[in-house]
Amino acid sequence: MNYEDALKEIVLDDEQYIVMTADTRSEIKNLPLLLGERFIDTGISEQTLIAAASGFALRGRIPIIHAMSAFLTMRGFEFIRTDIGIGNLQVKMTGTHAGFLSEANGPAHQALEDISLMRGIPNVNIFAPADVQDLVICLSKIIEDSSAFYIRYNNAEPVYQHSKKFSIGKAEVISSGKDVTILTYGFLFSQALFTKEILETKGLSVGLVNMRTLKPFDEKLLHTLTSESEYIVTLEDHFITGGLFSILSEFYMRNNLTAKVIPIALENDWFKPLLINDVLKHEKFTPDDISERILRNMKA
Repeated sequence: MNYEDALKEIVLDDEQYIVMTADTRSEIKNLPLLLGERFIDTGISEQTLIAAASGFALRGRIPIIHAMSAFLTMRGFEFIRTDIGIGNLQVKMTGTHAGFLSEANGPAHQALEDISLMRGIPNVNIFAPADVQDLVICLSKIIEDSSAFYIRYNNAEPVYQHSKKFSIGKAEVISSGKDVTILTYGFLFSQALFTKEILETKGLSVGLVNMRTLKPFDEKLLHTLTSESEYIVTLEDHFITGGLFSILSEFYMRNNLTAKVIPIALENDWFKPLLINDVLKHEKFTPDDISERILRNMKA
């Protein structure tokens, strides 16, 4: 099942749902004919999309809106903050082409600040699935929840059979490790899984966690990992500022804890526009690159 099929099952026979887009239809191309007047395309106008969705939410509807992540979260930020956040409205915002999934698009289309922006808005939560299977498993609970959500859309093919048990604010633990535990979300989950396999061939005990929701964050699990694993790795296709590494750092400071953390993220610039496999190689986010960096930091 893909995202469109899962969404159709949720919204088709329930009049409270409205599906909306700002000229981003590739993931939901069959829904207009099925939903009729409950499908609205505002054209390339993300601010109008958000404002209109907020109006519907104020009248008891649940809008599920779609746009490219860079334009949804940056061009639409003030509208999300003021209309959805302050209004505490039940709007679900699906952002496409986030992180490395923008691949051949240039910096203007690259969403590497989206997690940072969205988690800073009160009443807006964040869901970042590992792949399309993870997205489909969790989607109904995300949409049915009373909070607003930013969904970091991910149509990557699964390389792992995800747990069907999902609760908002609970991470999916793939494995536990005494030497190192990799925390990740979204598209880089597959790279993290292969990195885990490489490190295990080196004799390391390796944990892997699919965060699923970055807000709310699984703080209980992090307490456990801090005491059980010698190193914690944060792996993300996002700027190092404001993403998973920042979430982790804030958690440690707030709880007066310390840990050996290895952050792997984009630090100083946007990535070079290439096809996805070439992006991973050029930016050194392949499993070989990631495992080498982890080993180098553990020896330092």
